[in-house]
Amino acid sequence: MVWLTIFIMGMIVFSSRYLFLEPKLPIRLSERSQRLLSYSAPAVLTAIFAPIIFIRNNELALSLDNPYLISGIAAVVLARMTGNTLLTTVFSMGIFFGLNFH
Repeated sequence: MVWLTIFIMGMIVFSSRYLFLEPKLPIRLSERSQRLLSYSAPAVLTAIFAPIIFIRNNELALSLDNPYLISGIAAVVLARMTGNTLLTTVFSMGIFFGLNFH
C-alpha cells in the first residue's frame, strides 16, 4: 500500500511538471499568470528560511548571538556584492560553522 501511494504521488508530480516543461504541448500561460508565478519561488524560499533564521527555542531571536542570523546576513550581503551562488553558499556556511564550533 505504501509503495502504491508513493508511485501514485510520483506520477501526479511528474505529470503536473511535464505539462509545463514539454515545449511541444500547446499549453501556454498568459502574461499575468507568468508574472504571478514568478513570485512563488521567493515566497516558498522565505517560508522555508525565515523560521530557521529568526526563531530559536520558540522565540524571536534577533540578537547577535544567533549564528543563523549572522550567517544569513553575511549570505545576503555577499550575494548582493558578488552574485556568485557557490561563493555565497560556501562563505556563509563557513561563517555558520565557525560561529557554532569555535
